[in-house]
Amino acid sequence: MKRIAVLFSGKGSNFAHIVKELHQKEFEVVVALTNNPNAEGIEVAKAASIPFEIIDSKMYKSREAFDATVVEQLQQYSPDLTVLAGFMRILTPVFTEQIKAINLHPSLLPRHKGLNAIEKSYEDAYPAGGVSVHYVTSELDGGEVILQKEIAKEGLSFEAYDKKIRHIEKEALVEAIRIVLT
Repeated sequence: MKRIAVLFSGKGSNFAHIVKELHQKEFEVVVALTNNPNAEGIEVAKAASIPFEIIDSKMYKSREAFDATVVEQLQQYSPDLTVLAGFMRILTPVFTEQIKAINLHPSLLPRHKGLNAIEKSYEDAYPAGGVSVHYVTSELDGGEVILQKEIAKEGLSFEAYDKKIRHIEKEALVEAIRIVLT
């Protein structure tokens, strides 16, 4: 069974969806890792008996030092793929040149890289927004796109748009994991 590592920073809702849809069915989530000691996603890992690592990014003097520790921890679990599911860190080549990873981004890349992508996408002139799953490189949200899912914005309040984005991102992430690992 192919092995997945999942990195997250917050609620872990995308991580929870990966566990529900894929863990011990098609793939094994061998570790969950967060940079936030208070991340709610830790409870997801505990509930599923998945090993988890907390590496507090605030304890490191540089991004490179943090990334080196993350790489060292991940390598102990030998994942076939690392999945960034709401991992709110810009990764350096220390990570990107050693770890095969994919990232979920809540816009149709190359539009709206970085933070606040849902808001920027909702407010832009395009009739549709959506989500992208792409390979992680040292360029922020710049790796090759694996897949995109699109939704029409017409008639949607921001709240409705945001809810639809958060729904399709879970589907997109699971689909992209299957594409990459099968």
